[in-house]
Amino acid sequence: MATETTKLDTRAFALACGLLWSGAVVILGITARFGWGRRWQRLLADVYRGYDETISGLIVGAVWAFIDGLSGGYSFSWLYNRLRQ
Repeated sequence: MATETTKLDTRAFALACGLLWSGAVVILGITARFGWGRRWQRLLADVYRGYDETISGLIVGAVWAFIDGLSGGYSFSWLYNRLRQ
């Protein structure tokens, strides 16, 4: 019995990944203000230029993370759709 796989909507998947990752990076920056996750926040600050615990730093990090999640989600769903054929 063969099963049919569903094709992913690359645009929707990319937006979902971008929004989720951006939100996670902002939450991590907020928790770093209270001393939780500081090592992760510093690691991401090395990757996302301008990201820190300040309001402007959180916005910069959110934009970087959204672009990162968007491109990663799009690439993943595009590759998935190509391999499922």
